[in-house]
Amino acid sequence: MQYNTTTKKLILPEYGRNVQMMAEHLLAIEDREKRTEAAYELVSILINMNQTVRETKDYKQKMWDFLAELCEYKLDVDFPYPITKTSELPPPQKLAYNTNNIKCRHYGLLTERMIEQACTIEDEQERAVLIKMIANHMKKNYVAWNQKSINDAIIIADLQKLSHGKLSLAEDTKLVYVNASTKNQVLQNPSLQKKNNNKNRNRNRNKNKQRK
Repeated sequence: MQYNTTTKKLILPEYGRNVQMMAEHLLAIEDREKRTEAAYELVSILINMNQTVRETKDYKQKMWDFLAELCEYKLDVDFPYPITKTSELPPPQKLAYNTNNIKCRHYGLLTERMIEQACTIEDEQERAVLIKMIANHMKKNYVAWNQKSINDAIIIADLQKLSHGKLSLAEDTKLVYVNASTKNQVLQNPSLQKKNNNKNRNRNRNKNKQRK
């Protein structure tokens, strides 16, 4: 088959020109029974070309709608489902944009919501654990956003500012270590870092032995 981009515009480009030509060929089959049989075969081809469509509801009915559209609704066969024309479908609903006013985008809206929730907790022990967790999360988000390390004191100050003074940590509080040197920001702790360093030493030692 010749592929010519100057010919008729594709109705459903995702299925290609060969499928459209097969759909057009259905209109040329004079015997209605054979035409219907060929239509079923083409619908099977459409489904096999896009296996993920099986995960959608009423996918077979949608495939028959596609076939009818490919044939410009001129196909006279025994359709197993009532055909819905694209022009008859209601227009898609527009998704509303997020208009939330985020105070610090590098920390994110969820962080601000966690801070608001933490301010309502009365149990001191639970509150202290949550404050430390939020501060660690803020540090991770900051490094991921800015691609550079950050002093713990700045995170602690920002936490107090975002909570309007309701949440606080001691200035000498040590937050988790966040590696800012890699593209994928990884939350690490000292024990994992030591383990990784040992692996690198052993790997280098083995390479040196092989060279000798």
